[in-house]
Amino acid sequence: MTTTMGLLVMAYGTPYKKSDIEPYYTDIRHGRKPSQEELDDLTRRYEAIGGLSPLAGTTERQGEALVAALNNSGLYKDVEFKLYIGLKHIHPFIEDTVMQMHEDGITEAVTVVLAPHYSRFSIGSYNKRAKEQADKYGMQLHHVNSYFEQPKFIEYWSMRINEVLANIPEQEYDKTMLVVSAHSLPEKMIVESNDPYPQQISKTAQLIAGHIPLKNIAVGWQSAGNTGTPWLEPDVQDLTRDLHQTLGCKHFIYTPVGFVAEHLEVLYDNDYECKVVCDEVGATYHRPPMPDTHPLFIGAIVDEISNIY
Repeated sequence: MTTTMGLLVMAYGTPYKKSDIEPYYTDIRHGRKPSQEELDDLTRRYEAIGGLSPLAGTTERQGEALVAALNNSGLYKDVEFKLYIGLKHIHPFIEDTVMQMHEDGITEAVTVVLAPHYSRFSIGSYNKRAKEQADKYGMQLHHVNSYFEQPKFIEYWSMRINEVLANIPEQEYDKTMLVVSAHSLPEKMIVESNDPYPQQISKTAQLIAGHIPLKNIAVGWQSAGNTGTPWLEPDVQDLTRDLHQTLGCKHFIYTPVGFVAEHLEVLYDNDYECKVVCDEVGATYHRPPMPDTHPLFIGAIVDEISNIY
């Protein structure tokens, strides 16, 4: 007899249409509506990348690829996984999706957040919301907390970086900098809770370093919020200027390993803002493709799931 197991894939979410931008931004701000200036700024960023982020469609494709890989893996002979997607800041919200799982008769599920590195303020918050709702129905959840050091995850980024390096003359490698980055978080929260997030980003960078012929590697942070309080530093743009000034770098390869798909933070914060700085200092901007539904990336999550269930 085959048992149906829920696969709850959780992600940040993104506006589906222009009219979604204000309620989406309001949810991010914990119910506080943005000012017109803040709303206009966010809308301008979306317009700069084509109108809206492609994240919604990518999240669906990633979920579908993951459930297919699990069901075809041969690891779960008496289990069939059924996909559910729950989002943090827009419908379908995590709580509504867990309720739908219950209505569908799901009593047990594996959860995974489409973010490789654990922080109690990111993945931890997704898991908490899912668990609080699941507890109402007596549903058992098995959480994937991270996959930042899964061999296939490291192999994916190493492969992509080496593809970029193949187009850079080897004699220029000493003037080529790999910038490994992730979404910044408020410094005070990270320090006070001894959160593992910064160390996990550094570990990913260290593991990648062992698979590429490049010595110049730096960790930076991006997409910090405008809260008036310090966030993790250095910011990737400041880092780029500093590295160019001190080392004379001619090439910058940006790998936003804290993300797994192309969205606003990559398409604008990297492809626009970081490129502007590279152009400013006279260096060449490079950014490999994001993992999306690549088999190595999907396989890394499957491998992590097999470790917990």
